[in-house]
Amino acid sequence: MDTRARVAVSAALTLGLLAGCGDDAAAPAGPAAGGPAPQATGEPWYDEVTPASPGGTAGGAASPCPVPVTFPLAEGWTAKAIEPPKGELAELVGEVLTKRGGSTVRCEVDGRPAGGGFLRIWAADSPTVTPRAALESFAAGAGETVAGQQFRDLRAGGFDATEMTWLATNPLVEEEDESRNWALAVQSAGQTLVFAVNEGLITERTDVLPAYRLAVRGLAKGE
Repeated sequence: MDTRARVAVSAALTLGLLAGCGDDAAAPAGPAAGGPAPQATGEPWYDEVTPASPGGTAGGAASPCPVPVTFPLAEGWTAKAIEPPKGELAELVGEVLTKRGGSTVRCEVDGRPAGGGFLRIWAADSPTVTPRAALESFAAGAGETVAGQQFRDLRAGGFDATEMTWLATNPLVEEEDESRNWALAVQSAGQTLVFAVNEGLITERTDVLPAYRLAVRGLAKGE
């Protein structure tokens, strides 16, 4: 699939064809581990946006989010496994939905019932890729125009992590479609994992950042 076709399909699926099945509700998570949270107010990190209240946990081999970490879920957000597309759509959208920049999606956390968007968790296909390299490839892998990339190293729960933010513009629509993205990568059990959220047509940073901050600041090793 060429870049323009990939972007067109991706744009058409913005509202959530990644719907899966099964949630991973558990007892609310405890306080996040790790060092102090970074404080960079305003553009581009918006650290003044505080984590959401916890409402459960996700992660672990037996959960709908089969990754080697656990993380707290925001209240009203649900972890869902990714169901491969079937039927006539399978060949057209399968790769767009599940592959991006050398990473494969493992699950999504759906916040629409709570008025939010999506938090998606990806695993790098190469076990040796560094967190920063995984983020760079991930940002470039959607076929969008990427600008304003910034990085920072920090603690995310019990892990050393690298975080990236960037602006993405869909080349098939007007310039006003520029949106900000945030993603954080950690390494656990021989995998590099990417946690990603973005502003969208109907979601603002205050819709997605609280759940994202809660999840990454509460990361712990899974089973």
